[in-house]
Amino acid sequence: MKNFLFIGIVILALSACVSKKSVIRKDFNNQLSSTFYKNQFTGVLVIDAATKDTIYNHDSHKYFIPASNTKIFTLFTALNLLPEEIPALKYIYTSDTLYFEGTGDPSFLHPYIKDSTALKFLKNQKNIVYATGNFEDEKYGPGWAWDDYQWYYSPEKSILPIHGNVVMAYKNNALQVSPTYFKDSVLELTNKRNRNEFSNVFYYSPQSRDTLETPFITSALTTKSILENILKTKVGITASMPLGQKQTLYGVPSDSLYKRMMHESDNFIAEQLLLISSSQLNDILNSKAIRVHILENELGDLKQEPRWVDGSGLSRYNLFTPQNMVAVLDKLHSQIPQERLFAIFPAGGVSGTLENRFAGEEQPYIYAKSGSLSNNYCLSGYLVTNSGKTLIFSFMINHFRESVSEERFRLEQMLQTLRDKY
Repeated sequence: MKNFLFIGIVILALSACVSKKSVIRKDFNNQLSSTFYKNQFTGVLVIDAATKDTIYNHDSHKYFIPASNTKIFTLFTALNLLPEEIPALKYIYTSDTLYFEGTGDPSFLHPYIKDSTALKFLKNQKNIVYATGNFEDEKYGPGWAWDDYQWYYSPEKSILPIHGNVVMAYKNNALQVSPTYFKDSVLELTNKRNRNEFSNVFYYSPQSRDTLETPFITSALTTKSILENILKTKVGITASMPLGQKQTLYGVPSDSLYKRMMHESDNFIAEQLLLISSSQLNDILNSKAIRVHILENELGDLKQEPRWVDGSGLSRYNLFTPQNMVAVLDKLHSQIPQERLFAIFPAGGVSGTLENRFAGEEQPYIYAKSGSLSNNYCLSGYLVTNSGKTLIFSFMINHFRESVSEERFRLEQMLQTLRDKY
């Protein structure tokens, strides 16, 4: 009798699950077959995080331009390779001289993270020499728009970023400039550009009252000069570190960078996290090498091989499938405690890029990364249903001509259906 009762309960549970899936499938099919979606490309995959059951699947094997959903792969890389505190510098003492090299850590005097660990360390040294030879990358990623050089979201990648590799200018009675090394390079003139394309000459409109954040052109000599300006001492420069066992100076908690990258969709931190991850393998900063390593090892079981060309998603060369996104999100969910993981992702209606979108009724139900380039919008992450289940989802929408706000509105309707019906 007990066996029959157990079997009956199982059958009822399965029937309820099938019924929920049917309701969701019907609703989603009606949405995606409407004329609104006719002339655009849409891929969707939703699974139950606990059972791995597929709740909805629509073209999830096809490739899409992910925009900033690429940062999910960067986050996975960093969480798998980086320690709890970010390696800020590597160094060797020889006699009375400190030789040091960058790890790609973006937090050194970053305008928002404001880490001074490396600064305090270097100030306590008598003679310092900066080694520049471990950077084997390009300052821009493949396929980045050339005319983004003047905008805050596109700083150059580098071995030893300082101040986020941007110049900040704002009015406080007189014009204030940071880093102060560039003070004489900011001209109070109205210009159609924020900076000259090929030189570190910046423009700040006399009528402006905003803070202008403009990337500067990086080089070993520029970094040396900024360091000398900050440290008030001479800094030597060399191509390579002397022979010997390198020591590591650790800086900010790694999660502080992950949250900044995911909440603010910070492209610069995303790119630098790949470089730091690379330095953990062989002391060389090469973002392509670390992407290849991750895809061949930790992500060697992906059903479709992504085309992954940068850390931020600025490039339209990136191609990922919804199945790729869900697979990595599923790995993260199994590796990282949910409370910590959800804190790293923006929460709908509460934080980061989702602060004004996808709000819950009493508490957040969406923890996800959005990604947008012109005519493309993606959202991938986690959804907590009213019944307490956690779902993993990826919606990738490309080549639409409607407004982004309308795309998000329709997507939100589908997300609410998942929340309420499953």
